[in-house]
Amino acid sequence: MSNSAEKKGRKKRVNYFATPYTVANAVKDGGMATKLSMLIMGFGNIVHKQIIKGLLFLALEICYLVFMVQTGFHCIAMLPSLGDDAGGEVWNEAKGIYEYTAGDSSVLILLYGVVSVVITVVFVLLWRGALKSAYKAEYLTQRKMHVNTFVEDVREMFNENLHKTLMFLPFTGILVFTVLPLIYMISMAFTNYSKEGDHLNLFDWVGLDNFVKVLNFQDSVGQTFWSVLGWTIIWAIFATGLNYIFGMILAIVINRKGTRFKAFWRFCFVLSIAVPQFVSLLIMRTCLQPEGAVNVMLKNLGIIDTSLPFFTDATWARVTVIIINCWVGIPYTLLQVTGILQNIPAELYESAKVDGANAVVTFFKITLPYMLFVTTPYLITQFTGNVNNFNVIFLLSGGNPTPVGSTAGKTDLLVTWLYKLTIEKQYYNLGAVIGILTFIVLAAVALVTYRNTGSYKNEEEFM
Repeated sequence: MSNSAEKKGRKKRVNYFATPYTVANAVKDGGMATKLSMLIMGFGNIVHKQIIKGLLFLALEICYLVFMVQTGFHCIAMLPSLGDDAGGEVWNEAKGIYEYTAGDSSVLILLYGVVSVVITVVFVLLWRGALKSAYKAEYLTQRKMHVNTFVEDVREMFNENLHKTLMFLPFTGILVFTVLPLIYMISMAFTNYSKEGDHLNLFDWVGLDNFVKVLNFQDSVGQTFWSVLGWTIIWAIFATGLNYIFGMILAIVINRKGTRFKAFWRFCFVLSIAVPQFVSLLIMRTCLQPEGAVNVMLKNLGIIDTSLPFFTDATWARVTVIIINCWVGIPYTLLQVTGILQNIPAELYESAKVDGANAVVTFFKITLPYMLFVTTPYLITQFTGNVNNFNVIFLLSGGNPTPVGSTAGKTDLLVTWLYKLTIEKQYYNLGAVIGILTFIVLAAVALVTYRNTGSYKNEEEFM
C-alpha cells in the first residue's frame, strides 16, 4: 500500500509541473485575481506576493495606455486615410499677411501608425506573459508550492533563462532596425507615394495597383522590370558560376603537389582582397574609359584604331562587368575552396590512381562532388549576393549604357534600378514593389535550391 501511495504521489507531483501555464487555462481555470489580471496587468502577481513583478507589469500597462491616449490611437485612426489636409496659404486678418500651414504629412502618418501597431502587438505579447505569470503564481499558491520571489526570478534570468536574457537586446535591435523598416517599406508598396501626380507629401492607398503595373508586360514599367529581371538572373548565374569554377581551378592548381611557392601564389591572388573594393572598381572604371589607360595603350601599340566601347556598348558593358567581377570575386572563392581541398581524404585519390583514373576523371568523380556537397550553401549565398551586387554595377557602369524604358540601363540590376527609382526618380512606391519582388525571387530560389541539394538531403551519408 505504501509503494502504491508513493507512486500516486510521485505521479501527482509530475502532473503539477507538467501543467501548462497558458492563456486558455488562465481564462478557464484561473481565479478572480487571475481574471482581473486581464484588465489590470500584474494584479494576480501582487495578490500572490510577487509584488515587484506585479508592479512592473502594471507600470508597463500604464505606459502603454498613456502612449495610446496621447498619440497611439490618433496615429492608428489616421492610417486608413493617410491624411487629408494638404496645407497651403491662409490669410491672417490681424497681421495682414498670408501664413503657410503645413497640413498633413502622409509619410509621418504612415510611420507613426506602423510604430503604434507594432507597439500594440508587443504589448499584447507582454499581456499574455503577464496573464500566464499570474495564473502560474495562483496555481502554485493553491497547491502550497514554492512561488519565486523577485530576486529568484532575476537569478533565473542568468541561469535557466539565460538564453532569453541574452537574446533580448538582439531581438530588440532586429525589431527596431529590421522589422519596423520592412513593414514600413511593404506598406509603402500599396500607396501612390511618388512624384507622379505630386504625391510626395500627401498620398493614398491604392491596393495592388503598383504590383499590377510592375508585372504588366504591356506597361512601360512592366517591360522595364522583366528586362532588368532577365539580365539580373543572367548576371547572377555567370558571376556566381565563373567565380566558382575559376576559383576552384586556381585553388586546385596551386594546391597540387608539383606547384612550388604555394604561399606566394596565394598571396598574389588574395592581395586584391586587401584593397577596398570600391577603390579597385573605380580604378578599373577609369582605365577602361574611351580615353583611359587601356585604350590609349592599345592605340599606341597599333592594335586598335578606335577606342573599345567597354562601357558605351550594351554587350561590351555586360561582358566587362562580368569579367571585372571575376577579378574581384575569384580570390574569395580561392580561399573558400583551398581549405576544403586540403580536407578531402587522400585515400580517395590513391584509390582512383590505383584504378587507373586520370586527372579529369578524378576531378569529376571525387573533387567536384565533394566540393559541391560542402559548398552548396556558399554558392546560394554568392548567388544571392550577386543579385544584390550594387557596388560592381553602380561603380563600374552606373547601369548604363542605352536605357531600358525611362528609368533603367542595360546593365542595371534590380537593386541598382531600385536605387534609381527611389533616390533619383522619387518613385518610392514602385521602389518598394521592386524590393518586395526581389525578396520573393531570392527566397524562392534559395529555399528550393537548398532543399533539393545533397547538403540538405544526405548530410548523414556525407558524415
